[in-house]
Amino acid sequence: MSEIISWTVEAEAMLKEIPFFIRPFARKKIETYAQENHLNEITIEIYKKAKELFNKKYN
Repeated sequence: MSEIISWTVEAEAMLKEIPFFIRPFARKKIETYAQENHLNEITIEIYKKAKELFNKKYN
């Protein structure tokens, strides 16, 4: 999993809405989700899908 994952400006802006102390964890989880699904760019849609899956898993 050494592929570079890029983020759209919009998805990066949404990530910045997450509290700074959780942001690195969230970024890693979203990027891992993208890699597992053979995606190389995080868009708003990918961000929302990953966040939805994590919220279901941890709630």
